[in-house]
Amino acid sequence: MALANDLTRIAPRPARRRTVNWPLAVGGTIVGLVLVMALAAPLLAPYSPYDQSLVSRLLPPAWVEGGNPAHLLGTDHLGRDYLSRLIYGARVSLSIGLVTILISGSIGVTLGVLAGYFGGRVDTLVTYLVTVRLAMPAVIVALAIVALVGNSFQTIMTVLGLLLWDQFAIVSRSVTRQIVSQDYIMAARSMGMPTAKIIVSDLLPNLMPMVVVVATVEMASAIMVESSLSFLGLGVQPPTLPGG
Repeated sequence: MALANDLTRIAPRPARRRTVNWPLAVGGTIVGLVLVMALAAPLLAPYSPYDQSLVSRLLPPAWVEGGNPAHLLGTDHLGRDYLSRLIYGARVSLSIGLVTILISGSIGVTLGVLAGYFGGRVDTLVTYLVTVRLAMPAVIVALAIVALVGNSFQTIMTVLGLLLWDQFAIVSRSVTRQIVSQDYIMAARSMGMPTAKIIVSDLLPNLMPMVVVVATVEMASAIMVESSLSFLGLGVQPPTLPGG
């Protein structure tokens, strides 16, 4: 009996069945493919996105009657290959998304951390700024600014970065208030550790996972706002293709 009990204790347990997060896997695969497509655009694009051919203009996709297999997705009114411009266009979307979240994330996280850490009048001021920002529709404000200043690539990224910081501030403020109440933050304060060191070494590392989640959502929002501006004729205009 004792031997049987010993064998039972040392017998390997059946491995847990790992479940696949299919939405995450599919979404990550799509984003990865777009990223690879953008980085390898010169290798993947069948034509230069700038090449024009009036003889081949307004071709439908290859699988439609009248299409040309040499232009899989067809051509535009200047004869430029749609597939090539789509591949290079991924660089525009990713550039706008990344630069926008860098600008807006820096502003929003800074304001949110200050509001959550210090509270009081600082919190009231930041809350007021967030309320003012939320009262202004991002698309309309961006449309007005771009119409006045111009729709250059750098202008659009800067305008979007200065408009889409509110979610970073809201989440950072909420998470910071929770972290500040933890024992290790209170212990650091009681030991006389400088505020800047507490924020950089203890607070920000615990805040970053939530900031990354917000950044993924806001990056998509930035791309959608820029697409809305382009639809209205004030977005990034052809042939703007960074790195092309």
